[in-house]
Amino acid sequence: MQQRIIVLGAGYAGAIAAGRLAKRLHREDVTITLVNAEPDFVERVRMHQLAVGQDLKPRPFAEMFAGTGVRLKVAKVTAVDVDRRTVSLTGTDAGPDGVEELPYDTLVYALGSGWNPQGVPGTAEHAHDIAGRPGALRLRERLARLTAGQPVVVVGGGLTGLEAATEIAEARPDLDVALAARGALGDWLSPKGRRHLRKVVDGLGITVHEHTAVTAVADDHVTTADGTTVPAAVTVWTTGFAVHPIARATALEVTDTGQIVVDRTMRSVSHPDVYAIGDAARVTGPADKPLRMSCASGVPTAWQAADAIAARLTGGKIPEVPVRYFNQCISLGRRQGLIQYVTADDRAVRAALTGRTAALYKELVCKGAAWGVANPTMLLPTRRRRVVPERHEAPAAATAEAAAEAAAA
Repeated sequence: MQQRIIVLGAGYAGAIAAGRLAKRLHREDVTITLVNAEPDFVERVRMHQLAVGQDLKPRPFAEMFAGTGVRLKVAKVTAVDVDRRTVSLTGTDAGPDGVEELPYDTLVYALGSGWNPQGVPGTAEHAHDIAGRPGALRLRERLARLTAGQPVVVVGGGLTGLEAATEIAEARPDLDVALAARGALGDWLSPKGRRHLRKVVDGLGITVHEHTAVTAVADDHVTTADGTTVPAAVTVWTTGFAVHPIARATALEVTDTGQIVVDRTMRSVSHPDVYAIGDAARVTGPADKPLRMSCASGVPTAWQAADAIAARLTGGKIPEVPVRYFNQCISLGRRQGLIQYVTADDRAVRAALTGRTAALYKELVCKGAAWGVANPTMLLPTRRRRVVPERHEAPAAATAEAAAEAAAA
């Protein structure tokens, strides 16, 4: 009987995991089903570009996974029952009546994250997000209707906020763009990185409100913690992401943020037939620090999960993929960039690459990530292995193994 592997979510992590599994396992022994709500791959790291009117290259999953053995289902995940080992779906690909329940032997949970209004009054009603394509397209439409001199406020001074503010200011120099940051501008960067960031932001005419917390959002302004009103015809909210809520509704062990707790192979510590990758997983990296939600974190977790699943099914040695950071890549519009080199646990070092060279570097990183997803089985030599029936572990034994691995991690 074929092993049924279901991958939920086809962002960077989910799509790469599905392709890597298809490359590792013999097609006669497994079925690999990839479930995603959209039929095309979304380059999430380019949503700020989409929001200002740039067109992104279409990447249909049907073309990307043609001939790989991966079965695509365009559907929305509505529930996961980890005790019955089933996934509930709705959508055009979900059965004749638009509803379907799929059984699995192994589940790869990669549903990722979305924007997080953080309970700030008015945010859900009036703010825009660029956490995904629908939000970016809504912002695109709204920005296109703005006239010269109208104010735009980007809330959040992290990587997403910096990229959004600089992209909007460069694409629409006629607008009055402001950035509200809780700390100092780029306060986590090296001195060289901070200097370059300040130079670019000043050159684009962006007003920076440092040490500023936005406490309310209205249709034409935001209010800060000290009662100041900042005009905003458009507010872009980038101050954090929240994981998909489905995991919290299951019997899986999750953190207080809803991330699935995994061992060093990305296997759930409570349900060993479930693996979690990308933003959905609570992964401990160097210095025992949780990995940040990012493409840089998601891709190696996908490699690790796929290789661990393949090894366990085929009787091979379970590898350990190093999960560490090397740099933070920040686009500052199309002509400027900042590559901040970091320690393994994501702390800035003195070295940084700036200017046009950094912009080209960031573009190569984005193209490379998209190419890896669009060519899911080309990065590895063909090493498809046969599933070994006796390697299918009993639930009790598997749970004990997962607990032991978690304790050793």
